[in-house]
Amino acid sequence: MPSPVFGRLLTAMITPFNADGSVNLAEAKRLAAFLVDDCGHDGLVINGTTGEAPTTSDAEKADLIAAVKEAVGGRAAVVAGVGTFNTAHTIELAKQAQASGADGLLVVTPYYSNPPQDAIAAHFLTVAEASNLPIAIYDIPHRAGRPVETETLIRVAQHPRIVAVKDAKSNVVASSQVMAACDLAYYSGDDAYTLPLMAVGGVGVIGTSTHFTGLRTKAMIEAFVRGDTAGALALHRELLPVFTGVFATQGVMLVKAGLASRGFAPGSVRAPLLPANAEQTATFVALLDAANL
Repeated sequence: MPSPVFGRLLTAMITPFNADGSVNLAEAKRLAAFLVDDCGHDGLVINGTTGEAPTTSDAEKADLIAAVKEAVGGRAAVVAGVGTFNTAHTIELAKQAQASGADGLLVVTPYYSNPPQDAIAAHFLTVAEASNLPIAIYDIPHRAGRPVETETLIRVAQHPRIVAVKDAKSNVVASSQVMAACDLAYYSGDDAYTLPLMAVGGVGVIGTSTHFTGLRTKAMIEAFVRGDTAGALALHRELLPVFTGVFATQGVMLVKAGLASRGFAPGSVRAPLLPANAEQTATFVALLDAANL
């Protein structure tokens, strides 16, 4: 298996907010340290979808990266989400992330404007030229509007700083074809997809439910790597209700509800999202309790 550039277990971390809606940097540090030191994470993605990046300002993004780097730097990789639908703005965020201490970048497919594949490739390559940090492409067609096609991924993989993919395409054949043709490190972008993706060469996960399942997800990954496929499968099945249950509605809504039930102070979500309602919260917390998480 290829050496994982950012490790094997990462979480797309939430952004905690204070009661007044401002970013709670102290709680972000606390949560980051918990995930790394108590839950075995190799890295954290800051300013991703679960971090509510569409609603945070550029200044807030920089402050979050710096705070998390201060909390866990040297013990875990800090990967910054910088992708937007604007190439120039993505470059600005990439440079800002590097200046704030990020160890890598997560760059989503340009969304909404539905660029063709040659334009998508040009976007990724242009961003890669603008920073010295390693880049993971975020391939999530159900949010971005377009997939990054197999040929496009193989083409951009020739750039030395494009090193990984967060794969939320859920097309194991297409992912397998890319991995067979180049050295991109594939991370599952869907928690339940982690073990199937590793079966064809994936290296790990950038998860959401891993705010709670981190230790056992890591055990599942490590079991597979050492050849204990039966043990990995047993853990996959044990965690499957939580892997899927976190996406019963928008993931960050349930993660924040679950963290609040576990003694953290994640705060609310920013509009246009709404907090998980009582029924959604109770259902998800029951899944965590049933799995002893």
